[in-house]
Amino acid sequence: MLLPGWPRTWWQFHKMMPALAERYRVIAVDIRGMGDSDKPANGYDKKTMASDVYQLVRALGYDKVAVAGEDIGSMVAFSFAANHPEATTRLALWEPGHPHEAWRTLPVLPVAGQRHLWWFAFNQVPGLPEKLLAGRFRLILDWSVDYIARDPEAIDERSRVIYTEAYEKPGAVSAANRWYQTFGQDIDDATTYPVLKMPVLGLGGVYISFLEAAMEGRADDIRYVELPGAGHYLAEERPDELVRELIDFLG
Repeated sequence: MLLPGWPRTWWQFHKMMPALAERYRVIAVDIRGMGDSDKPANGYDKKTMASDVYQLVRALGYDKVAVAGEDIGSMVAFSFAANHPEATTRLALWEPGHPHEAWRTLPVLPVAGQRHLWWFAFNQVPGLPEKLLAGRFRLILDWSVDYIARDPEAIDERSRVIYTEAYEKPGAVSAANRWYQTFGQDIDDATTYPVLKMPVLGLGGVYISFLEAAMEGRADDIRYVELPGAGHYLAEERPDELVRELIDFLG
């Protein structure tokens, strides 16, 4: 199960899926609020979103799956493994991992030498982002790619059009904002989760330190792989390396 992140959809995995499908059944999911999936008013805490994925797994007839996620998808993937360990064979996640207590003190003002996560705060503001981004989502998409990617051209024009159209659907920006607005609940929920017992693979580019902090003490069997020089959008910037690491991990 491949779980994507903001500001993209399942399409972010399109470079990886053919190679993975040579060995595995591959399912890429538009998580709650994303793409063609429903955009209800509530339920954007990652525990509920993980339950969505679990119900999908069961509906497709599977008892157990390996789950992997990037960005918001990494948060849902971790929550899936924590809340449904009996259904999780292996967990892979990257950039940046599940919200944890240190996120409550992320700086609002830019810090020299660090990337400023201003959109974490922007997406917390009720009602304003969807008004500012109505018909203009391409602006924040392009800015985000240029700012966080080390290889912006890896997200090509076709992909940018697909993402822009997805987030300009009615209710799409509001739904995506709620992924961020529930971080406080996600942090509280994580304090109740058991230590993961299944094998875990943590991958990272520019935000690997975030992942390492998020996973500290959270898993008994975890291995980290840094992709040197990679940006944030690993599934599109480094698909071949990501596939190689996942195949090695999944067996």
